[in-house]
Amino acid sequence: MTPRTADPLPVLPYPPSRHAGRPPGRRALLRHLDRPGDLFRHLGPNWYAAVMGTGITADAAATLPVRVPGLRTAATGVWALAAVLLVLLTAAWAVHWTRHRENARAHAHHPVAAHFWGAPPMALMTVGTGALLLGGDWIGRTAALAADAVLWTGGTLFGLAVCVWIPYRTITGGPAAPDAAFGGWLMPVVPPMVSAASGALLVPHLPAGQARLTLLLACCAMFGVSLLAGLAVITLLWGRLVHHGAGPDPMAPTLWIVLGPLGQSVTAANLLGREAATALPAPYATGAQVLAVLYGLPVWGFAMMWLALAAALTLRAARRGLPFSLTWWGFTFPVGTCVTGTSALALRTGSTALAGAAVALYALLAAAWAVVACGTLRHGASGRLFLPAPPPAPAPGPAGPAH
Repeated sequence: MTPRTADPLPVLPYPPSRHAGRPPGRRALLRHLDRPGDLFRHLGPNWYAAVMGTGITADAAATLPVRVPGLRTAATGVWALAAVLLVLLTAAWAVHWTRHRENARAHAHHPVAAHFWGAPPMALMTVGTGALLLGGDWIGRTAALAADAVLWTGGTLFGLAVCVWIPYRTITGGPAAPDAAFGGWLMPVVPPMVSAASGALLVPHLPAGQARLTLLLACCAMFGVSLLAGLAVITLLWGRLVHHGAGPDPMAPTLWIVLGPLGQSVTAANLLGREAATALPAPYATGAQVLAVLYGLPVWGFAMMWLALAAALTLRAARRGLPFSLTWWGFTFPVGTCVTGTSALALRTGSTALAGAAVALYALLAAAWAVVACGTLRHGASGRLFLPAPPPAPAPGPAGPAH
């Protein structure tokens, strides 16, 4: 049986449309599409990464261990933008499934695009968390709690289904090529970790007793699901990088996805440790708080090492001309989880060094979000992001030119 190759997600440069080379004329908007309705034709689940990146930019601001005047108001506005994006994108995706069902099903069969089915459930929970952390200022605490409960429940059920369904398809779809592993393989297995972290925020809102205990234990179990599956995938990715290189340059942003399960696990461990005392007996509650630090700090250290490695490989790709694509949203959500994890450790330990690191990481996140959001708006308005694209050229091998 022929091994499956890692056909990449649609990335720039895009093939020219029939309007290429023509004056913009009256239809400057979506000018690269043959007709405006074509924007629904190839709308894959990877578009939800824009909601994830926007939502985490808001959520991370609310968790910082320092208070910056005006930041909370700005963050609430960004959360509102993420919520609007979620509604609009879900409506557009419904049109995609209605009008272009074969294309929609093809995403689930694609050896790369299928993994991004993990994005929709994480988008739901990220917006829900923002409602609880920030949205109450505008819509009231009761409405914010209800919104988070609904989005967390829907995102959790969706994410648990995806974390079994997509790996099952990968396993039964035939052997993968030796160099097939890439950062996107983590996308289906990260949602349970997001459920663990965001679910911890709901624990104190449940009645004391079995309801609260059940949710806490469920979050701990989902922490384990994502942690162990994520470690397996990261190991495969590390082996591919060592034996086969970084791969095509346009795929470099997907290396940042590794930060997602790392940072989110640190966040989840600290939040679950904080809420353990409200549901578990004293010995276990104390152990959960100790684990938050003894697990969180080593994993945080590895996350910072991976951040430096991913940044170096991305700069290497940028020097050779890194085209803009939706994979650039990989620069946002994973870094955002590092912000929330660092902030949680700073608050628990009282470390000013970690507090400074959280602020520095948030500055990186805000800058990345601004760049990627502007790029998405510009290329989306022209219609380029809604076109399918051929695979990028392979990256130079070991015998290629030195960089």
